[in-house]
Amino acid sequence: MTATRIHDGVRRPASVSIDVDGARVDAYPGESLAAALLATGVRAFRHSQSGKPRGPFCNMGVCFECLVVVDGDAGVRACMTPVREGMRVETGSGGAG
Repeated sequence: MTATRIHDGVRRPASVSIDVDGARVDAYPGESLAAALLATGVRAFRHSQSGKPRGPFCNMGVCFECLVVVDGDAGVRACMTPVREGMRVETGSGGAG
């Protein structure tokens, strides 16, 4: 996964580790899971019934395009879910961004 975070001039709290499709990813308390995934290069959060990749569209919980599995719970809106240490995320994209 390619990191796309801005680092110069940005102060953040200590990072936490989350598991995304079997890979360890650093995220920051206070950010949404969608922001953390996008910052690490994940673009496909799920696939439509026709197989097309889907990702965040509205980033405010309205469109439901950012659904992922978190700790075994399906249908979690990544844009509305704050990151926390140790969460296990399955995007349904097989780790492809």
